[in-house]
Amino acid sequence: MKYSLAIDIGASSGRHIVGWTENGTLHTEEIYRFPNGVAERDGHLCWDIETLEKHVRAGIEKAQAAYEIESLSVDTWGVDYVLLKGNETVYPVYAYRDSRTEAVIPEVHEKMPFAELYRRTGIQFQPFNTVYQLYADKVSGRLDGVTDFLMIPEYLMYRLCGAKSHEYTNATTGGMVSAKTGEYDPEIIKALDLPKHLFCPLQQPGTTIGTYNGIKVMLCATHDTGSAVEGIPMEPPTCHPEQSEGPLNAPYISSGTWSLLGVKVPKPITDEASMLANWSNEGGVGYTRYQKNIMGMWLVNRLRDELCPEKPWSEITEEAGASAFSETVDANAQTFLAPKSMVEAFDKALSEKPESIGDYFRCAYRSLALSYKIAIEELECNTGMCYDKLYIVGGGAKNAFLNRLTEEATQKTVIALPIEATALGNLKIQIAGGDVLDAPQEV
Repeated sequence: MKYSLAIDIGASSGRHIVGWTENGTLHTEEIYRFPNGVAERDGHLCWDIETLEKHVRAGIEKAQAAYEIESLSVDTWGVDYVLLKGNETVYPVYAYRDSRTEAVIPEVHEKMPFAELYRRTGIQFQPFNTVYQLYADKVSGRLDGVTDFLMIPEYLMYRLCGAKSHEYTNATTGGMVSAKTGEYDPEIIKALDLPKHLFCPLQQPGTTIGTYNGIKVMLCATHDTGSAVEGIPMEPPTCHPEQSEGPLNAPYISSGTWSLLGVKVPKPITDEASMLANWSNEGGVGYTRYQKNIMGMWLVNRLRDELCPEKPWSEITEEAGASAFSETVDANAQTFLAPKSMVEAFDKALSEKPESIGDYFRCAYRSLALSYKIAIEELECNTGMCYDKLYIVGGGAKNAFLNRLTEEATQKTVIALPIEATALGNLKIQIAGGDVLDAPQEV
């Protein structure tokens, strides 16, 4: 029996999941779980990358004690990275919610207007995109003497096997990869006067990059959403009579700290309508993920931390369901990205202050459902397709109350799959190995 290990790390937790195929079915077992989160250091939000590495190694050790692991791979959130001077790590490792890019965004857009950045990359504007983070590093002098920058999962795999790799799906999240060539865009690098040697050729999911303790270290789709989309078991789509051809797949929401809502398309869509609606074209395994970021479970997780940290989610959603609070907020407003107090952020955004815990959560959940509705309408307009299903995977798929609100708001059949879709996709890519891009893809 061949066993693979998916190390899937999110913004709030990580897990090690062993996978193997038996009679054509992929089986999994969670072997290790650990916490994660940003920490404030010297006024900045940072990742504790050393502790993450310790957990990665501890989970591998535990997996090897129980199974003969043949391969492993790591996936995490996108955009963030680690700088290196040779083999020396440059600290701190900034987190995307840190505000350090705010001052440099106008300067970046002076050197290359966002419309041109979007035309070249098809990546939505987010203040934390890698392009702005790297430029902030340049302005502050942090790039002086730096030999490499590695995205977070590639850094963790480098620490395991010594290979400095640059995986395609994760690189696309940062706003610097050409939508046409699938490689870093030299004109963006030149316009921002960034060190050329940092931008290496990109590697595809399924590539073996080294070994660790006798285990093959492989690249999955190291951006967690890229792996999650690979892990969604979609049913055959329904053809609509008003369309000469039905949609080739269905929209998805990868619901975690962020809600990533999108659909698989054969090639990037970089027209003005997509730019104005802030849609992204991120790399997939043989296709493009046309998607957008929505604030996601971050809203309710932070509300719970402040209002009722000990209260079970079942009670919270029950109280939200009993509430009659009718006002909503713009779930994607920048005020909710990293507020000191999420409660105060809601209070300021509302004309009527919620009176109960249930009011706050009803407002948050209805606001998320409304943002999904708006995004689906944009998606259908921009792709020229009409969809009847919406797949939801990840932690948020377990929330029956939000799923019901989403179905009511979008008028789509919601298929909620409370599965570890990211780990499943990670494992599928490892098992397929170098043949992953040669396999038929449902796009």
